[in-house]
Amino acid sequence: MERKTLANAIRALSMDGVQQANSGHPGAPMGMADIAEVLWRDHMNHNPQNPEWADRDRFVLSNGHGSMLIYSLLHLTGYELSIDDLKNFRQLHSKTPGHPEYGYAPGVETTTGPLGQGITNAVGMAIAERALAAQFNREGHDIVDHNTYAFLGDGCLMEGISHEACSLAGTLGLGKLIAFWDDNGISIDGHVEGWFTDDTPKRFESYGWHVIPAVDGHDADAINAAIEAAKAETDRPTLICTKTIIGFGSPNKAGSHDCHGAPLGADEIKAAREFLGWEHPAFEIPTDVYGQWDAKEAGAAKEAAWNEKLAAYETAHPELAAEFKRRVNGDLPAEWEAKANQIIADLQANPANIASRKASHNALEAFGAMLPEFMGGSADLAPSNLTMWSGSKALTGQDASGNYIHYGVREFGMTAIINGIALHGGFVPYGATFLMFMEYARNAMRMAALMKVQNIQVYTHDSIGLGEDGPTHQPVEQIASLRLTPNMSTWRPCDQVESAVAWKLAIERKDGPSSLIFSRQNLAQQERSAEQVANIAKGGYILKDCAGKPELILIATGSEVELAVEAAAQLTAEGKAVRVVSIPSTDVFDKQDAAYREAVLPSDVTARIAIEAGIADFWYKYVGFDGRIIGMHTFGESAPAGELFKMFGFTTANVVETAKELLV
Repeated sequence: MERKTLANAIRALSMDGVQQANSGHPGAPMGMADIAEVLWRDHMNHNPQNPEWADRDRFVLSNGHGSMLIYSLLHLTGYELSIDDLKNFRQLHSKTPGHPEYGYAPGVETTTGPLGQGITNAVGMAIAERALAAQFNREGHDIVDHNTYAFLGDGCLMEGISHEACSLAGTLGLGKLIAFWDDNGISIDGHVEGWFTDDTPKRFESYGWHVIPAVDGHDADAINAAIEAAKAETDRPTLICTKTIIGFGSPNKAGSHDCHGAPLGADEIKAAREFLGWEHPAFEIPTDVYGQWDAKEAGAAKEAAWNEKLAAYETAHPELAAEFKRRVNGDLPAEWEAKANQIIADLQANPANIASRKASHNALEAFGAMLPEFMGGSADLAPSNLTMWSGSKALTGQDASGNYIHYGVREFGMTAIINGIALHGGFVPYGATFLMFMEYARNAMRMAALMKVQNIQVYTHDSIGLGEDGPTHQPVEQIASLRLTPNMSTWRPCDQVESAVAWKLAIERKDGPSSLIFSRQNLAQQERSAEQVANIAKGGYILKDCAGKPELILIATGSEVELAVEAAAQLTAEGKAVRVVSIPSTDVFDKQDAAYREAVLPSDVTARIAIEAGIADFWYKYVGFDGRIIGMHTFGESAPAGELFKMFGFTTANVVETAKELLV
């Protein structure tokens, strides 16, 4: 059977799926069908019957608008994605949404759509493969040995994140990362020469990539030769520049933006069928075509061969094999819970008035010794955000056995790379920057939340307390933004104990990202009972209480908890019944049962004041419109922290005065 016929099966399914949905992007799948056919039939190591096989090759469709391409590939090769699923493209509750969504269809390795993040996820996957191989492979036993393939288009290359990620990929020498540039010259607005004239091959050569230019994306032999050359290059990532015709097979719309983001139309689909010699009705694939595409038997054989390699490895290195299985399964060490709880109890018993960024560093020191799966990193600020601990070892182009990545000034790239590391498996990844600069990475953290993958971000310098660097560096609205993101867990601890609890829960959380927000300035450690320490994990708890029913509740987080405690002490001395509630994580607190939340914040106590050096509006959900909020309503200023806190009302005197006004 001719290869064109097999590639035309992709084209037919793609144009039919988009036409039936009356929505979508047929051009990229039709243009890249020949490349996909060669890659998936001749080179991809995967098993449709076990999409989670640890040593499978990873495939990322970075130009995710062309989602019918990956859906067609998964269906044709034998994954549990039926023809009815393809008919339901872009429909409610289907396994085939408008862009590939992680967790919807088996075989989709990551959610792609925001351009540039897919290739960046692929960089993360390739980093994880290389690091896992360096940590576990032994002479004669290469149990981690797979490639990461990515398709990307002009849009991915125009997005700045592609520079961040691909620059770092070249520096790290990710030889098993192979990217295919769909050089079709078209975006939604038309021919890209009006706005994209980069010399892309030279750009990637300057990154240190192996570049294979001018490959005919419709010539199977040329594509195959390029892939073979890419696989032979083990010291550098490879960019294969494939020249394609967008919408190939559409006689009247191919090569134009008319087929980029809209259905071809019934008449054009009929003409395309005639042009391609595809005589079959919509969504009908001949049995012999299915037979040529089916990868179930070959995939099962490849996984079986790997299982034999793993068994031999287990015989030669039983402890390493057990550790490898634990890590790829995402299990924490057996002693984790007991040891982590003891560390937290010891911290409470040994008070320290330190910045919570230092408390975070201490937690890394304590927990890191138990977690060889840690893969840390920072966007160039490690001395400030204190993310390197004594066991940190840099991962470099020369030595991939490390557990710490120096990302450089690449906040967005770092965060999306960490998503890729998490999706690959085998690591608990974390990154870091100043809280203000999470703005550069916001969409990658949103993607982590959307995909429900573990991505721990350390955000330091958490408020106007940053001081003299001024409003450009002082976060105001960022904490509220993180808290409002669905499936994001956000922690702003008030001392070393809350900081350690935040780290513990972030490490244990496998179904979404965590934002850990830490201070630059020193914070006083609070006194707590064992029960109060345990209640930190509930996100909010009574830190200081009064005898009987409170007449006022002070709610605070982070550095402002100390302020609330001081104000409560003064008000108590004046005969007021005051409760102090610390809510280091509003999302965790909100998930507690109604009885617990009522016990902490009784509904019949309406006199409430929330205190946080962040945007004020978020806190109305806890204080109601009858309460008060001491928070930020503007950006900050450049001055020493003490002067700023006084200027914006974060003082004991102002809390006390506000309380008295409320209680009148």
